[in-house]
Amino acid sequence: MQESQLDFYKRLAHAIALQFGDGCEVVVHDLQSADPDHSIVAIENGHVTGRKLGDGPSHVVLEALHAGPHKLEDRLSYLTKTAAGKILKSSTVFIRDDGGRVIGIFAINFDITVLRAAQSTINWICGTEADAPKEPEPIVRNVADLLDDLIEQSVQLVGTPVTLMTKDDKVRAIRYLNDTGAFLITKSGPKVCKYFGISKYTLYNYLDEAKSGTEAE
Repeated sequence: MQESQLDFYKRLAHAIALQFGDGCEVVVHDLQSADPDHSIVAIENGHVTGRKLGDGPSHVVLEALHAGPHKLEDRLSYLTKTAAGKILKSSTVFIRDDGGRVIGIFAINFDITVLRAAQSTINWICGTEADAPKEPEPIVRNVADLLDDLIEQSVQLVGTPVTLMTKDDKVRAIRYLNDTGAFLITKSGPKVCKYFGISKYTLYNYLDEAKSGTEAE
């Protein structure tokens, strides 16, 4: 992002954080950075998620880096969860240049852990039949944790332990990792190979199959 843009979003982040207090984290990701593993260029109240300047991307950031700009839409008022178990109400706004290309992300994460607990207690006392809550999306602190989380999600998607996976199962898991942008993370290939017990050559073959399978669908 240009310096003038970055200055504006830094001031906006500071204003929102002051407006809503220390339970409101505001983050700016620069997607034009030469090092996508360190995309956070501005952050207010980083103690909410434990992140700081120079930390790496979230699931949403990887999605933005991997997907075409026409497929991306702002995500407003959805639930996320930190590694420490905090429940956050989050909004993600994609910053675009004049040509519509996504160049950054402006994100707000408001800690509603105590409010959710109070809501749960009120629902229980009133005896209402609440709808099943959506599972909050995890917010990770670094790219290593993010890759571990994506690998775990790929295994959950397949529904079979790695030791019992067939070739088709592993191709499906690799397709998920590719679709979520996992291979944009530095040195992700060797870790994926080790986890699934495959060689680098096999990984490339599975990736080709996964991509061709996606195109066929």
